[in-house]
Amino acid sequence: MKLIIHGGFFSESDQSHEVKTAKQNSLKEIAQKAFEYLQTHSAFDTAAYAVSLLEDNPLYNAGIGSQIQSDGVIRMSAAIMNGETQKLSGVINIQDVKNPVFVAKDLIGEDDRVLGGRGAKQYATEHGFENFSTEIPQRRSEYEAKLNNGGKGTVGCVAIDKEGKLAVATSTGGKGFEIPGRISDSATVAGNYANAFCAVSCTGVGEDIVSNATAAKIVTRVTDGMSLQNAFTKTFDELKVIDGFAGAIAIDKEGNVYHQDSYPTMVFASFDGENFDIFS
Repeated sequence: MKLIIHGGFFSESDQSHEVKTAKQNSLKEIAQKAFEYLQTHSAFDTAAYAVSLLEDNPLYNAGIGSQIQSDGVIRMSAAIMNGETQKLSGVINIQDVKNPVFVAKDLIGEDDRVLGGRGAKQYATEHGFENFSTEIPQRRSEYEAKLNNGGKGTVGCVAIDKEGKLAVATSTGGKGFEIPGRISDSATVAGNYANAFCAVSCTGVGEDIVSNATAAKIVTRVTDGMSLQNAFTKTFDELKVIDGFAGAIAIDKEGNVYHQDSYPTMVFASFDGENFDIFS
């Protein structure tokens, strides 16, 4: 049993020592809580749980603390994928829910598993998700000052459980000040993908991640026999061609954990019950 989480890029906002320390401490705490949860739950359930903890922390651009779009509205996206069943479900540009990842998870049993906009919100309301504003004062002041963070804020979790099953979940509050209707990579297989061989969650500039099909490429290459590290190397080499801005976390079926970013610094933490690996 292992897991790795990410919280976007450290360059997304204030780069003070205090913020860096706060993110290191919070990621360690969340990774430990999620690992404890993994002891008695599946990788699928754990991935959603870990991402919900990240969504609940205003340090990260997902759930509470999500960025505000150009029309003054917060729209969030999230997805989850079960490596065993190879089913993905997600929500795109959903408004006024606390944890988009739980709405995405709820959709896994539906025939129509990826919903957007009003349809996603209506589904959430009909299935008991309360109306909740995720806006915090910091995001409103950033919006009013038109300070763009560059679109590098997303959270995610990859987990492997005691049965060797893999799952991944990813959530984002967008890049901030984007055109309403813009779709990020988080609820696509470019940014969130898993099968029985590997699971990957991405963060960075969504358009770059989609153009490179980053998560799907890594998983496919591992499935075809490439090592996890080599799959990352080849995929990130291809990302360089478009000067792409991305980071990714992954676990393969053997329990190997890997992460890489194209520019510094993706914030992450991994835990296997004994050892932590946290961004520095």
